[in-house]
Amino acid sequence: MRSHLLNDTTAEQYRRSVTDGVERVAARIATTERPFTGVTVDALAPAIDAIDLDKPLHDTGAVLDELEDVYLRDAVYFHHPRYLAHLNCPVVIPAVLGEAVLSAVNSSLDTWDQSAGGTLIERKLIDWTTERIGLGPAADGVFTSGGTQSNLQALLLAREEAKTDTLAELRIFASEVSHFSVKKSAKLLGLGQDSVVSVPVDHDKRMQTVALARELERCEQDGLVPMAVVATAGTTDFGSIDPLPEIAELCEQFAAWMHVDAAYGCGLLASLKHRDRLSGIERADSVTVDYHKSFFQPVSSSAVLVRDAATLQHATYHAEYLNPRRMVQERIPNQVDKSLQTTRRFDALKLWMTLRTMGADGIGQLFDEVCELAREGWKLLAADPRFDVVVEPSLSTLVFRYIPASVTDPAEIDRANLYARKALFASGDAIVAGTKVGARHYLKFTLLNPETQASDIAAVLDLIAGHAEQYLGESLDRAS
Repeated sequence: MRSHLLNDTTAEQYRRSVTDGVERVAARIATTERPFTGVTVDALAPAIDAIDLDKPLHDTGAVLDELEDVYLRDAVYFHHPRYLAHLNCPVVIPAVLGEAVLSAVNSSLDTWDQSAGGTLIERKLIDWTTERIGLGPAADGVFTSGGTQSNLQALLLAREEAKTDTLAELRIFASEVSHFSVKKSAKLLGLGQDSVVSVPVDHDKRMQTVALARELERCEQDGLVPMAVVATAGTTDFGSIDPLPEIAELCEQFAAWMHVDAAYGCGLLASLKHRDRLSGIERADSVTVDYHKSFFQPVSSSAVLVRDAATLQHATYHAEYLNPRRMVQERIPNQVDKSLQTTRRFDALKLWMTLRTMGADGIGQLFDEVCELAREGWKLLAADPRFDVVVEPSLSTLVFRYIPASVTDPAEIDRANLYARKALFASGDAIVAGTKVGARHYLKFTLLNPETQASDIAAVLDLIAGHAEQYLGESLDRAS
C-alpha cells in the first residue's frame, strides 16, 4: 500500500494519475452542453449505494472510470453560462493550479513550523485586503472556511469587546434580509433568542437607518447593550448594499461594533468602475469577505478582517505542543493565534496565484462584467410584461417572478413559479434559484459568470415562462 503514498519514489505515478484526472475533467468541461443532466436522487442513489467501499479497485484509472458514472457525468457545472442560481462562481485557472499545489504539499496554516512561507503569503494577502478596504495600519485578519465562519468570529470579537458578563443584555442589529448566519452565530455564542434585532429595509432592500437609530435608542433606554450592528454589502437574495456611512455614524454614536458582511460584495474591492458602492466600509470594526464568491476562487476561500489586530486575541488559546506562549516573545508567527480553526488548508495560495497571474484589475474587470450583465438583465425583465422584477441590481442578482396575464390568484402564481423552477432544473437546460419576497415565491438569477450573455438570460426567461404556462394550462385542465 506504500505505493500510493506521495513521496520521492512515487512522483511519476502522481504525475500520471493527476494528469489523467485533469484530462477527464477538462474533457467534461469542454463538452458540457447543459449545466446539469437533470438526474434525480432516485436515479443516482442506487449506483452509489451499490458501491462496496470495502472492496477497492486498486487502480486510480478504474476509480476515475467509476467516478465518471457517479459524479462527473451528473455534476452541476458552475462554468456553464446558464447556471444562474446560487452564489457559485466559475473559477479562474491560476486558482485551480494553486488548489493542485496546496493539496499535494498539504501545508497546515496553524503554525509556522507546518507552513513557513505559506504563513507569510497568507499574511501578505490579509494586509493587501485590509489595505483595499482601508481599515488602517493596525488592521489584521485570517483566512476562514467561508462567510458563516467569518461572521461567527467577528461577532465573537464583538461580544468580547462589549465587556459584559450578562449575555442576555447583548443585542445584535441586522437587516431583515441579512444572512442567516447572523442568527446562527448568536445562538452559537450563547446569546438569547431575542438578541438579534431585525431592522426593516427600504424599497431597494437596504437597511433603513431611521429604523436602526430607533432600535438603538430603544436598546439604550431598556438598559441593554448594543453589541454589534451587522451591515450587509451584498445581501444573498438581492445583492443590496446597506448605507454604510450612515450606519457607521450610528455605530460610533451608540458605541456599537460595526461588522460589514461583504461576503458577496467584496468583488467591488477590485472593481474598476464601482468601488464607490462600498464607501463607508473603511469605518468597520470587522469585515467578512468571500473570495470564492466574487473573486472567482474555488471554495473555500474567505477571510475575516479587523480594524484592530489586538481584538483577534479573543480567539487566542495556547497549547504547549502547538503554540506555547514563549513563541509570542520569540516573534514566531502562528496563524492559529488568530483563528477559530486549528488544522487549516493553505487556501490563500489560490488567491496568491490569481493576483500574481491576473492582477486585481483582472479580477475587477470580470466582476464589473457580471454587474453590467445584471443591468442588462434588469432592463429585459422590466420591459417584459410576463415578469415582475423586485429591485434594480446593486451587484449581480435579479429577483423576479412570472406573472400570467390570465391568472390573478397569488397562490396559483406561486405554484406556477415553483413548478417552473423545478421543471427547469429537471430538464438540465438551466438552473435558477428561488426565494420569498414577503409571503410570495420569487425566482432568482445570481449572475457570476462573465461568459453568460443577455441572450442566455432572455432564453432562460422564455423557458421559465413556457414551463409556468404549461403548469397553468394543466391546472386549468384539471379544474375543468
